[in-house]
Amino acid sequence: MIREGGCLCGAVRFKSEGEPLNVRICHCRMCQKAMGSPYFARAQFDQRALTVEGDTERYASSENIDRVFCKRCGTRLFSWRRNGTLAGVSLTTFDDRNAFAPTEHIWVSEKLAWLKLDDGLTQYQGTIPA
Repeated sequence: MIREGGCLCGAVRFKSEGEPLNVRICHCRMCQKAMGSPYFARAQFDQRALTVEGDTERYASSENIDRVFCKRCGTRLFSWRRNGTLAGVSLTTFDDRNAFAPTEHIWVSEKLAWLKLDDGLTQYQGTIPA
């Protein structure tokens, strides 16, 4: 299945092909800062499953991850692995914002104290154990 999405102003559009590898909510401090939000709700895809059109900019938020956003309106679209493997796509940037539902929370040890998680999803204090 192909799903489409884009930024607020429409200058950047993307397509994802197939199903995501996972759909998670990340509460780590880096995601909080990068998204300007209490967490980053994202669907993770193999980068080869994504096609992106439009003028984007990247910010290296760590040695492993670039944050990708629209140069015009600043919408935060992706967390892009620098090694060419995976990309996290912000759930709310899909045209159908309900296309994917998260299955778990990661980095709950860093979640905001006032945020209550009562959705019944599995919670991990850090990343998913291997």
